[in-house]
Amino acid sequence: MISVMAAMPEPTPILSFEEARHLVEEHAAHLHPRGKELVELLEAVGQILAEPVLADRNFPPFPRAMRDGYALRAADLSQLTAQLPATLDVIGEIKAGAGKDAIPVLQSGQSAAIMTGAPAPPGADAVVMVEHTSRQGDRVQIMKAVAAGDNIVPAGSEAKRGERLLSPGLRLDYAAIAVAASAGRSRLLVYRRPQVAILATGDEIVDIDVPPTASQIRNSNSYSLAAQVQAAGGEPVLLPIAPDEPARLRELIADGLESDLLLLAGGVSMGKYDLVEQVLAEFQAEFLFTGVQIQPGKPAVFGRAPCGGGRLSREEVASPASHVYFFGLPGNPVSTMVTFELFARPMLEALAGMTPHKLIFLNARLKSEIKTKLGLKRFLPAILSGEFEQTEVELARWQGSGDVAAMARADCYIVIPPDRERIAPGEWVPVLMR
Repeated sequence: MISVMAAMPEPTPILSFEEARHLVEEHAAHLHPRGKELVELLEAVGQILAEPVLADRNFPPFPRAMRDGYALRAADLSQLTAQLPATLDVIGEIKAGAGKDAIPVLQSGQSAAIMTGAPAPPGADAVVMVEHTSRQGDRVQIMKAVAAGDNIVPAGSEAKRGERLLSPGLRLDYAAIAVAASAGRSRLLVYRRPQVAILATGDEIVDIDVPPTASQIRNSNSYSLAAQVQAAGGEPVLLPIAPDEPARLRELIADGLESDLLLLAGGVSMGKYDLVEQVLAEFQAEFLFTGVQIQPGKPAVFGRAPCGGGRLSREEVASPASHVYFFGLPGNPVSTMVTFELFARPMLEALAGMTPHKLIFLNARLKSEIKTKLGLKRFLPAILSGEFEQTEVELARWQGSGDVAAMARADCYIVIPPDRERIAPGEWVPVLMR
């Protein structure tokens, strides 16, 4: 362990938001997950698929009725009469799950009652919906013409046997789980969840079960980050709170560099006791940026250091696998949450085995006027309201980046460009969903 305090790292330029985000994405593109595991189907929810899932048979395995109604030959409607209604014989009823012996073969002039999801009978090429028919004993009147293929899904049209249904790198949500279940997969190979060390810093921070003094606050950052890490597919590792004291901070950072990613909350501003960058410099840390032109979160830091805090040879320095990436996130709780989503999430997604998502901004009409200062791109907590296509958005009432309660009320961020100091009600504004 190095015992002599290193010099402060040379400051890097304060990047624009777009430059900082693209830099993170470039580094994320070279990361790889650290292993795989076979898990039960429902245990795989939220994890990243590590193998292709193939169709074990045609999907659907038979021509499937899409509606309740009558299976028939479309040509019969034009052959039997030039003007509807046309009358056909009903020779059977086919329910979903019907066996082969219960499915009649249609001849010209015949039809079969059929339920949604049931196999269409041989000879039929269309289904007319029941609301366009009138049943009279063993005959049915057809009130509306259909074309061949109407309301029938052809066998194998969704996927052929052996065709890929799901690809590695996909986050397994409820739809993907349904696909895997349809293919008979009770277990799936997934990437191991990356371990993310979380280190909150500052003498003013106490554990949540410790009564704070008048000048102290409880450690919310470790828990908000842990929740964000879990939601992004990682496994949080909560480290003890680091005091504003170099030796203990050094020990805890060394512990954090044993994980796949290190998140530090606090200690990255310009104050006398903001020691994070200074201590990280002792670990051969490379600082990729030390500030971003955003609010909240301007002091955010991004870099990498040797795995486990050791020193690297020249060859090892060039290898991405020899490094652990770290983020120094501002300590104000809203800043911590925002900068995780903007910068740390894509690194975590890459370590989890997926291609990091690009940020997508939606648009909504502004409900109330916004006035702000020029120079920084702002991601401000906001609330959507309205109904259906009439969505509006307005800033949440908040008292700055320490206002955790405002974040709990918000469901999105209004994104304000650095060259706007006033936005009028009714204007369209970019929105980033939480």
